Order: sequence, then structure tokens, then C-alpha cells
Amino acid sequence: MKAIRMHEQGPPDVLKYEDCPDPSPGTGEVVVDIEASGVNFLDLNIRSGAYPAPEMPSVPGREAAGRVSAVGEGVEDVKVGDVVAYCGVVGAYAQKAAVPTSALIKMPEGLDATMGAAVLLQGMTAHYLAYGTYPLKQGDSCLVHAGAGGTGALLVQMAKRAGARVFTTVSTDEKAAIAREAGADHVIIYTRDDFEEAVKEVTGGAGLQVVYDSVGKTTFEKSMKCLGPRGYMVLFGQASGPVPPMEPARLGAGSLFLTRPSLTDYTETREDLVQRATDVLDWTRSGELKVRIGATFPLAEAAEAHHHMESRRSTGKLVLVP
Repeated sequence: MKAIRMHEQGPPDVLKYEDCPDPSPGTGEVVVDIEASGVNFLDLNIRSGAYPAPEMPSVPGREAAGRVSAVGEGVEDVKVGDVVAYCGVVGAYAQKAAVPTSALIKMPEGLDATMGAAVLLQGMTAHYLAYGTYPLKQGDSCLVHAGAGGTGALLVQMAKRAGARVFTTVSTDEKAAIAREAGADHVIIYTRDDFEEAVKEVTGGAGLQVVYDSVGKTTFEKSMKCLGPRGYMVLFGQASGPVPPMEPARLGAGSLFLTRPSLTDYTETREDLVQRATDVLDWTRSGELKVRIGATFPLAEAAEAHHHMESRRSTGKLVLVP
């Protein structure tokens, strides 16, 4: 089979399109013939060296969907021919992958593999943020950074579904239109306006119940200042780099909460995984959740997909197709 492999960390061109052995299913595993793979910021951080190096050579990617082509011993609830999606299993930038059934979600009728790879990881991330880390309720006010991105636009929609007033930041007028379409009440173009000042003006200085920040270094300080008393600073990414160390006593000004959550901990049990995935896929199938696929690249052009995401040109999800 063909796969993307990296032999070292570095810029996007360390991603090489190579021949690799076909996988075989172990006990409790199936082989998935991958039809689409999701591209996520986590992939970029691992490739660049922002996160620790995996064992080399390594096939990147942790999200994909496709059709089951072989099953291993002990597999009873999945059969050859089933269309499935998964995330959290390394090696998705490939034509085939051996995947434990504990990670698989069967795609419902009406949704194809491309949609599975486009929505599963980012959709479940938005789900745990809006309904788990800080469970939004009617009347809450929140700030979602990067509201035109893949996760951001889904989080805006889920926040509105929960009854919250949603502020969001974007970099361009084009992205502002996407965020408004997702349902954001107040869209701040941060390249022109100060988002801290805008939030304080609209809230009359009261601040927000929660900030969902996937940007990190360049937004963290102002995000903290947007919070009202007992507000939640939810830092779930670092697209602009890691946040410098902070003295915990700072949280005392307002009795604030700071958390650095991850999807792994919010899908730790099979029940949690199925519940979040089912909500996301059902809402997508019904049209209640709008998923934007920003661009599709051939698997061989994974490096170009990474360039595209790093350039901040992307709006919505980037997908690789073998």
C-alpha cells in the first residue's frame, strides 16, 4: 500500500509518499481500507516538533474513515463491508490501517466516509467542550477563537444549540461571514479590532462565563481578561505556540478556572465515545450541524495540505483522499 511517512520532524516536506507493507488485523482489530483521512493541528504539531517525536519512521494522522476489508480474531460486532470512522489511532495517512474495534464508530445511513473523516474528531472536540468541560446553558456568554475553522465553526453551532450568546474571533471578512453563518452573535475581526475591548463593551464589563481558546500564545492573556467572576479559561490548543508559565495566584482575581483538556480524556470509556460520536453524526445527518470541508487533497499531497493549514488560508476541515 501507499502511505505518508516521516523519518524526522520538521517542515511539511518531511512528509514522504512511500510504499509500506499492508497491515494485518490482530486480535480485536480490523483492517480499514481508508477512503478519507482528516488533517488536524495535532498532526502539524507532531510533525513540526512542537510535540514529542514518535518512533521513526512514523505514519502520521489520527482520524480516518473507510470500509472494513478484513477482521481479526475475536471481532464480532464489525464485519467486512461496514463503513466505519475512527480517531485517536495513529497511522491514518495511508491507504489501509489496522484499527482496534474499540475505536470504531459505524457510519449511519446517509453519511459517507468523507464526512466521517471530516467531522468525527473536531465534532467530538466541540461536543466535549460545549457539554463537558464547561457545560453551556441558556443565557451564558462565551468566546470561541478561530470561529471559521473546523472545530471553531462546529463549537459555535453547539454553543448556540445550548442557548449561549457567542462571541468569536476571525482574521478576515471572508471568515467573518462563515462564523456568522455558523450562528455567532458577535464576530470580531482581530486583525482590525481588539477582541478584549469588544467583549467588555458588549458585556458592559461583566465578562464571559467561558473562553474556548485553541490559539494559545497570542490570545491567552487577553482571553483571561475577558472572563467574568468564576469564569472558565479552556485552553484546548496552541496554534500560535505554547502559553508561557503562569503563576496560579493570578486565578485569584475573579476566582477563575484554567483547564487544558483533551479529547482522549473525554472519550476514555467506550460509552463516552459512542455517545459523543452518535450525537455528532446524528446532528450532521439531520442537517442540524453544518460541516464545512474547506479543501480536499490527494494523499500524496499531504505536505501541501499541511502548508495550506499553516498558512491560515483554510476555512473548515482539510481532508486527504488516497
